[in-house]
Amino acid sequence: MHSTLPFRSVTELADLIGRCEISPVDLVEALLKRIERLNPQLNSYITVCAESALEAAGKAEQSIQASGPDTPLHGIPIVHKDNLWTRGVLTTAHSKILADFVPRRDATPVARLAAQGMILLGKTNTTEFACGDMAEYGPTRNPWDLGRFSGASSGGSASALAAGLAVAATGSDTAGSIRAPASMCGVVGVKPTYGRVSRYGLDPLSWSMDNVGPMTRTVADAALLLTAMSGYDPLDPKTSRRPVPDFTSELGLDLTGLRLGVSKAYFFEGLEPEVERAALSALEQFEALGAELREVALPSAGDLAACGNVLVMSEAFGRHAERLRAHASDYGPKARRRIGAGAFCSAAEIEHAAQLRAAWNLELADGMREVDALITPTLPATAFSLETQLAGPPDTSWATRHFNLSGYPALTLPCGFDAAGLPIGLQVAAKPFQESMMFRVAHAYEQATEWHERRPETPELEDDRDG
Repeated sequence: MHSTLPFRSVTELADLIGRCEISPVDLVEALLKRIERLNPQLNSYITVCAESALEAAGKAEQSIQASGPDTPLHGIPIVHKDNLWTRGVLTTAHSKILADFVPRRDATPVARLAAQGMILLGKTNTTEFACGDMAEYGPTRNPWDLGRFSGASSGGSASALAAGLAVAATGSDTAGSIRAPASMCGVVGVKPTYGRVSRYGLDPLSWSMDNVGPMTRTVADAALLLTAMSGYDPLDPKTSRRPVPDFTSELGLDLTGLRLGVSKAYFFEGLEPEVERAALSALEQFEALGAELREVALPSAGDLAACGNVLVMSEAFGRHAERLRAHASDYGPKARRRIGAGAFCSAAEIEHAAQLRAAWNLELADGMREVDALITPTLPATAFSLETQLAGPPDTSWATRHFNLSGYPALTLPCGFDAAGLPIGLQVAAKPFQESMMFRVAHAYEQATEWHERRPETPELEDDRDG
């Protein structure tokens, strides 16, 4: 059994731990074994906390044996993107500037998951400051094809999950940085409603668009983690005071009578043929599950790239200005160029971008008034090569930036594979603070299909299949 533990869902593992069929030590040891064997090829991690994770697992084992698990997450390992503070553990944001930074405090989402009894297994690779390259520690490879990129910027978390080097992870998402890597690696990634999860302890990129969310292999696992991560935090004044529901409570409900929005213009244009087939097949599956598809008009959806870039990079420059002036040579060229570009955004351009954002938010609210959720492909294509990432990657915020600009919750989950065996992602977006509806829709689709059950078949990774 132990050789299969790294590919079990969190909910399955929690049940096994609760019944004392396995221990947290068993799980951590199984994951560390895979990390030791496979991380040199994948480069999913920047830091592995092997010794402390085993120590924490031993304490969790003793506690659970004595009185049972305190929470459904007690004894479950978690990995955090390396731009989230972890007390006493190196947190680099993949930058030379932070090569020696060891935070004194946990980021609030980190602390909340730790309070649930989760065990810190390590810190996952990311692009520099979530917007640059991966030169300092090297790029993360995609487990489905080691010549492909894992996605930016939460690619380390996505790669680790897909390859069985982690069972649960966090990421950050400013324009799609959770959802794009999750789509490219065939896992589930969630951008919650803006304000649902605290950003305290996140090395910020854009204060008005940054989000922290869970990444897992199943929708139910993501709902469980988001419930634990969410809630008001006085250290982040943008967090909402709304009560946090149990996001798993609606997972068993069917889709009969639900209205799902589809905006064929833009979101279903310019797709690779295999992505288009998979997305259209998913729409048919939703209808078979009892949902009603309704066309939603979103005429401005294709006009938001420049708007998003101006807002993100002007805010990023505001954060980095002093450090960039003093230590410009310590930034990688891509991060330096992108963040520095924010200095050249004029007041008129920023004001115009803010107006476009406000108009889009009104358009989206009007378009979604008569539907319960919106369905789109996550990306127009599957994972591209590492060479393409270095030379100039395609727009991976193509269908995701819309929900950072609006603050709406959105997730991605697998909906198929192309002929090369690369995952295809489907995006489900809901109205603000209606994550329960988003999870309900995604879970019903996931349970009616088998895409989430597939594992990478990269030859270099196959020798670990049988433990």
